[in-house]
Amino acid sequence: MNRSKKARNRPKEFIEGVPVTGAGADGKALAKIDGLVYFISGTVLGDVVDLRVDKKKKSYAEATATRIVTPSPDRVEPFCPHFGLCGGCKWQDLSYEKQAAYKRQQVIDNLERLGGLTLPEVPPTLQSPHTRQFRNKLEYTFSSHRWLLSHEVSDEHTVLDRNALGFHIPGRFDRVLDLSECHLQPEPSESIRKYLRQHAREHGLSFYDIRAHVGFLRTVTIRTTTTGECMVVLSLGHEDVEKREAILSGLQQAVPGITSLQWVINEKKNDTIWDLETCVFAGRDHVIEELPDGPGGKPLQFRIGPKTFFQTNPEQTKAMYAMTRDWAGLTGNELVYDLYCGAGSISLYVAGQAKKVIGAEIVPEAVEDAMVNARLNGITNVHFEAGDLRKLLDASFAERHGRPDVVITDPPRAGMHEDVVMRLRELAPQRIVYVSCNPATQARDLALLNDMYRITHVQCVDMFPHTYHIENIVRLEKR
Repeated sequence: MNRSKKARNRPKEFIEGVPVTGAGADGKALAKIDGLVYFISGTVLGDVVDLRVDKKKKSYAEATATRIVTPSPDRVEPFCPHFGLCGGCKWQDLSYEKQAAYKRQQVIDNLERLGGLTLPEVPPTLQSPHTRQFRNKLEYTFSSHRWLLSHEVSDEHTVLDRNALGFHIPGRFDRVLDLSECHLQPEPSESIRKYLRQHAREHGLSFYDIRAHVGFLRTVTIRTTTTGECMVVLSLGHEDVEKREAILSGLQQAVPGITSLQWVINEKKNDTIWDLETCVFAGRDHVIEELPDGPGGKPLQFRIGPKTFFQTNPEQTKAMYAMTRDWAGLTGNELVYDLYCGAGSISLYVAGQAKKVIGAEIVPEAVEDAMVNARLNGITNVHFEAGDLRKLLDASFAERHGRPDVVITDPPRAGMHEDVVMRLRELAPQRIVYVSCNPATQARDLALLNDMYRITHVQCVDMFPHTYHIENIVRLEKR
């Protein structure tokens, strides 16, 4: 018998009455037993729990709470019936004030312990004004392999309907939870999802089988904007003109006011549509989002297509961009580099207070969006280039555009490549404003700049209530 099979067959260890004393990374809680740290799923700080040990190493252990013996005073009643199965809102059972406090501590721990950085006083997390219906984009998955609930598994009767329209069960790419309701996105999101589910059931449309790679209905992406516009992109596993037109025209009639109704045929083995052509069934090929404080005091407008990246919590985006612009310390005379600029949202937001803004982004389609958005707003003191920043930010880049006075960087979760950080050291701007969705990689990058720059401001911004995810903004001043 090999080692992995022995580990699977080894009897599970159970421990009773364990006080949960801390909050760890990835939303897990912490307890210490006989000097060993346990990372525990299914519990919150302040609980006393019984737990099952899932994995034990020399330096730590992983466990799952099997019973809440004494609930934490910070526990609240989850508002969604899918809590505990759906992986989208893992902290619904924790008060929002405590969520914000834990996120702030997570940022501090990452920057101080991982990065070895000296921080100024870190203010409380900037909380989201809306903790429900705060998202402007959701993607639902059609699946022919619905996750069965506990009473269905134990029921002697055969489950006839195995179709689902909802979210993947955490850790299970081939199982989807069929949603009865979702509180993440405002209407008409719920009406759209429910109509598609009902139409598919009534007309016998096949849901996608991710293992066999067959089926008609695959995914649906819904975007909403603060301007009241809505985009729907229905992804299909193969073409069937009659069925496609029937479900889209039915949706158009059932949910009037959809600004952009689109479809795409995806015959690949993954759900991404970045490399596929989307087709407009009705309306425009885009929606318009707005941010305040554009040229002449007018709102900034952003054209959002089916593949455009835009921050998913619009109210918090406004606050985060305003803080980023303020911390850049612009007087109208500065040359600004905006790294990982995406569709140019930060570039355009700060352009009114800068001499010129140069945006750099690896995705060519995003750069095209940025240029369209610049024209849409009549902003001319911006320039965008596409390319891998490791190669794009060479000596010729600064020769073409000049050395920056200020750099704003908003990289993906992986952070900046070390080559990009080293290039920042060579460029040596007076100020750097680093926006991050991953404090751990942010800490790693900032450690490489620590001898040249001091941290003057830190602010956590909660973009995703009821999750452990946090955005963090850091301002650096040249020493």
